[in-house]
Amino acid sequence: MALSKQQQERERMVRADAHLPTEHGNFRVRAFPELTSEDHCVIYTGQPWMDEAPLVRIHSECLTGDAFSSLKCDCGPQLKRALNGIQENGVGMVVYLRQEGRGIGLAAKIQAYALQDRGYDTLDANLLLGHPGDARDYSIAAEMLQAMGVSQVRLLTNNPLKYRALEENGIEVVERIEHIDGVGPHNREYLSTKAARMGHLIEF
Repeated sequence: MALSKQQQERERMVRADAHLPTEHGNFRVRAFPELTSEDHCVIYTGQPWMDEAPLVRIHSECLTGDAFSSLKCDCGPQLKRALNGIQENGVGMVVYLRQEGRGIGLAAKIQAYALQDRGYDTLDANLLLGHPGDARDYSIAAEMLQAMGVSQVRLLTNNPLKYRALEENGIEVVERIEHIDGVGPHNREYLSTKAARMGHLIEF
């Protein structure tokens, strides 16, 4: 049944979608309480639903990298690169998933950091704690994209799990675009483990 004009206006007014000016440019940010109880969101510019295949980055939350500028990973620089690239492109979106520490949570991630201080790599540290090497679920990203009216994307990623998950959940990845930034002496081993043991498409 079609919504009345009054219902449509109310839906528009209560939608969790607002203007978000940032140091990277002007965006809008949208949350999806109708899809999930987790505070996942999309930050976007332009009208991605009008683009045949908008530029998209799926980014998992990393408090230490995104907020504290940790050099142990490349998450913060990757997020900034994506936001800048989307602004330069004029249209696109970052799907920001609250999946800290590859989905194991902040406390477990810091425990894994402690094991890394003792010489274990990022994968073995997770496994020694009884967690999967990567516990993230990207199916919600596909649902969020579909809710935004997007069915095809150009995906900024080095992780084949991301584009496989999108394809398996109804989003066509028409192009994978390499997304490397923030490589340095503190995270080179972390990145080499991703490439050698987790299948990430990274070349040094």
